[in-house]
Parts: sequence; structure tokens; C-alpha cells
Amino acid sequence: MDEDTGGTFIVLEDENGESYELELLAEMEYNGETFKAFLPADMDEDDPDYGIVILKSDFDEEGFEVFDSIDDDRKEEEIYERFMAILYEDEDDDPKQ
Repeated sequence: MDEDTGGTFIVLEDENGESYELELLAEMEYNGETFKAFLPADMDEDDPDYGIVILKSDFDEEGFEVFDSIDDDRKEEEIYERFMAILYEDEDDDPKQ
């Protein structure tokens, strides 16, 4: 991501009406589907629920982006591992370190 312009943030609302702000870390294509990895932007890093959130990205019939969770545990683990490889690869390439 381009650190000069800041991060990309989205706000999602769950089925209970709770809003959550998420910061986009990375996105990838996997078996013809798009997945995005986020970190909670409105949660303290010390919170036990803090961690990477991976969601499937798609578009509805009106062209709006919609997100859905991954219901298959095996698929979720595969995608998580691929995101970790992408994110750690980016850290290894960071010239500031």
C-alpha cells in the first residue's frame, strides 16, 4: 500500500447494527475469488479480539462492493497462510528496515 497517501479504510455494519472500521492490509485473487485482509482500526491492539480479518469481496447487482465471511475452515486457513506470506514478503522488501 502507498504509505504516502495513508491507508484505505472501510466501515462495515454487522447484523446487530454495530459498525466497525477496518484498515485494508492486502488483497488477492484465489481460485477466481477476491479476498481482502484487514485490521480493526477502531480496536486497541491489546484487545484479545484484535487480529487480521479476512473477507471475501464481491459486487452486488447494483455494483456496490459487498463482503462475506469464509465459511469453509480449510479454505480460510489456506487464504490466511497466503496472506501471511504476502504480508511478510512486503516486510522483507521494506527498505526502511
